[in-house]
Amino acid sequence: MADSDYESVLCVKPEVHVYRVPPRASNRGYRAAEWQLDQPSWSGRLRITSKGKMAFIKLEDKNSGELFAQAPVDQFPSIAVEGVTDSSRYFVIRVEDESGRRAFIGVGFVDRGDAFDFNVAIQDHFKWVKQQSELAKQAQNPDQGPKLDLGFKEGQTIKLNIANMKKKEGAAGNSKPRPAGPGGLSLLPPPPAGRSPALIPPPGEQLPSCPADSQLTSAANTDASLPWPQPGGATTAASADIWGDFAKASGSASTQNPQSPGWVQF
Repeated sequence: MADSDYESVLCVKPEVHVYRVPPRASNRGYRAAEWQLDQPSWSGRLRITSKGKMAFIKLEDKNSGELFAQAPVDQFPSIAVEGVTDSSRYFVIRVEDESGRRAFIGVGFVDRGDAFDFNVAIQDHFKWVKQQSELAKQAQNPDQGPKLDLGFKEGQTIKLNIANMKKKEGAAGNSKPRPAGPGGLSLLPPPPAGRSPALIPPPGEQLPSCPADSQLTSAANTDASLPWPQPGGATTAASADIWGDFAKASGSASTQNPQSPGWVQF
């Protein structure tokens, strides 16, 4: 079943009045004040439906739902639905019967909000119809649609503002040149604190060897080759000699200083 076979309901208003409209004498528009507003010709329910691109304004009985009149609308705004010039609650619609006869009748709403909903429902339907027709045309001819042009036009320029570029350029301009040594050679910056400076000889020359360094190296090697003291009798003898010297010193001290008769020897 195609989408055009479905009938959808757009708006339903439970109370609406129908009036006889006198013939329009000029093109100035309809005026509700010329109608007999206190004596409506019919009262009932209004229902707006859509089927495909067409919209239908149906006037039905409140209780039985019997159709009183129907106004087909193929486009909006059109003479099928017109508002009056002196009020926003009244409209003139063109009804049509099964035999094709047409007539213009007046429709009025008690509530102004109902009249607003009636007008918006018809507008939204034909907005949807317009969008569907545009999408169908684009699907048939995709190359004829508007293309996005991102190129620069003649004389058009852009400006880039990058903050870090100026900082880098300023840092490069403020860098100090290295001092030149003898012969036009640039000297390296001094090493960090805690490290001995290393001398770099000029090209083609070598630094003289230092005898002090060789002596220190040989002394370190000699110390490393000496044997470590082994545990055993040598260590015991050494400890005995140490305590023996202490005992000798104590004994000599006692012999040199005789005890006085008033002191007790421990």
